[in-house]
Amino acid sequence: MTATQSIQSESPRKGRTPATRIGGGARALLLLLSSLLLLLVLLPLIAIATRALPILPDALAAQDARAAMQLTLITSGIALAIIVLLGTPAAWLIARRQVRGWRVIDALLDLPVVLPPSVAGIGLLMAFGRRGLIGSILLPFGIELAFTTAAVVIAQVFVAAPLYIRAAVIGLRRIDDDMESVAMVEGASQWQVFRHVTLPLSATAMLTGSMLAWARALGEFGATILFAGNLVGRTQTMALAIYMNFQSDPEAALALALILVLISFAVLVLVRLLARIES
Repeated sequence: MTATQSIQSESPRKGRTPATRIGGGARALLLLLSSLLLLLVLLPLIAIATRALPILPDALAAQDARAAMQLTLITSGIALAIIVLLGTPAAWLIARRQVRGWRVIDALLDLPVVLPPSVAGIGLLMAFGRRGLIGSILLPFGIELAFTTAAVVIAQVFVAAPLYIRAAVIGLRRIDDDMESVAMVEGASQWQVFRHVTLPLSATAMLTGSMLAWARALGEFGATILFAGNLVGRTQTMALAIYMNFQSDPEAALALALILVLISFAVLVLVRLLARIES
């Protein structure tokens, strides 16, 4: 074997990070600490599953539980459509830096992710409530948003939109500018370039962002309860139903909690599969 072949055989495979060798004691300590964290994450989920699975069919047969699930699916679907419709142009402007102060806009659009839910709810109420900045203007026209189903959708859009925009921006920035330039040189309009080049190349990232945003909208609680209230069949989503029924009907609360856990887990699995396909 030549020296070159020896070096190649000992070098790590392409695409893999060389493993750092650690002693047995250090490895055991790392495994112990990691296992404690894993248990902290898994034990609550296992507890929900073991308690909710035997009673799941009967608990979901309750009218209030079905109403909460139906309302959550409808409002989160509408919220996702609004997020994609409004968030895609915003992501394109940020990714292509086509607007002044794009860094400030980018930071402001990310702000709902770090805001406490109570602050988000109060902010929405002060903006769209009867005496809010926009609500007071709409009130003379007979339009009220607070404590309505529309308020649920607005709250979901507010908290979930940053997840979609962030993923879309990342996907758009990965596109080689030369590919779009070549299409425009060939005579394609900007809309045609976006539709036939930009959108297909960033579709995986946008789909990932859509799933994350939808999952976030499904579980929205804090902003919703302050801005939309807790009206059964009108504003009571699954997250609110879990909170309100925990004392009076714990079986229904556990059943709804298990459904949200399963949906969240499924979304994360799909996101990771899409990431592997894209890479």
